[in-house]
Amino acid sequence: MKKGRISAARKALAIAVAIGSALLCAWPMNSAASASSSQDQRLGGRARPVITLQWPQFFGAGNEKSRDSAPRVLIPGGQAIGVAIRTQGVLVVGAGDNGRDSLREGDMILSVNGVPLLESAMLTEAVNAAQGQPLSLRISRGGQENDLLLTPRYDESSRAWRLGVWVRDSTAGVGTLTYYDPAMGTYGALGHAITDSDTGSLLPVREGALMQAEIVDVRRGQRGAPGELRGSFLREQVTLGTVQVNTALGIYGQLEAPAASALYPEGLPTASRGQVHTGAATILSTIAGQEACEYAIEITQVSRQSAAAPKSMVLRVTDERLLSSTGGIVQGMSGSPILQDGRIVGAVTHVFVSDPTQGYGVFIDWMLQQSDALSAQQSEAA
Repeated sequence: MKKGRISAARKALAIAVAIGSALLCAWPMNSAASASSSQDQRLGGRARPVITLQWPQFFGAGNEKSRDSAPRVLIPGGQAIGVAIRTQGVLVVGAGDNGRDSLREGDMILSVNGVPLLESAMLTEAVNAAQGQPLSLRISRGGQENDLLLTPRYDESSRAWRLGVWVRDSTAGVGTLTYYDPAMGTYGALGHAITDSDTGSLLPVREGALMQAEIVDVRRGQRGAPGELRGSFLREQVTLGTVQVNTALGIYGQLEAPAASALYPEGLPTASRGQVHTGAATILSTIAGQEACEYAIEITQVSRQSAAAPKSMVLRVTDERLLSSTGGIVQGMSGSPILQDGRIVGAVTHVFVSDPTQGYGVFIDWMLQQSDALSAQQSEAA
């Protein structure tokens, strides 16, 4: 992306985007395979925003052969990052009774009377300007776009026209950088989607910024209560790059300058899915300040995945330093790169609610598919 566009994104996102909650990582789930996203922290209107995520899944035994190709060399991450995004349209996070053809929680309002919505204030202005006349709304629901015709109602208590919905147009939080690809100029982070905390909806990105973050506090994880990393980034606003897409397997974009790794300055090759196996491994993560450290883990199970999904392997933390500081995997560690046999094999995505020493990881293969698709789209556009 051109520097001019990155600068524009920085300016647009310099405002306090952390209004309302969303999830950059995972949250607790009560099931046999209960898991909470490790690298998330709750977002929303705080000086130190945090984000969270989760998915349940069943694993098959053994590894599956994947494509044979020369290994990619990536710069491993592990650094804490701040993420701020504005959505495409405005998300409905609460809805009253507007009749049969009403808005629902999770709907994305894309336009009003043919005018694209860039922020929630535009919807308020359109409702006020209509003075009780019907409004034509273009919405996205369940992946399909539809048109609704809704009539605002006058609220006597506030003396204003209302549609009877609560909406959100932005979110912010803290996560972990997984890798930087020097050949493509792209990065990958989180390993799972940023979702809205109220509706669970994946948030489509209109514009976003990746920022330098600092971990300022840790809440240790316990059985039944996942811990979390608390980070600060909005105050300093040191922009690292852009957030261009938010997918089920993480966020992707470009950096203003190449990322560096103090532990592996020359980078590391990647492993194919078939090369990932049970046994000793490590993760790179930041649990204090801005310095990423390497911690010992064990990969206890690898899944048979024929399609991309955020839970590719089961992990167990064995490093006493990490166990002492965090209790294991905590929200905010999602995206931490997983290394095995001198290769990058994946990223941490979730923590087990019932046992914070265990969690899930996603194959690096799946994440690279996402960033490669982004690069291909940009090449076509150019």
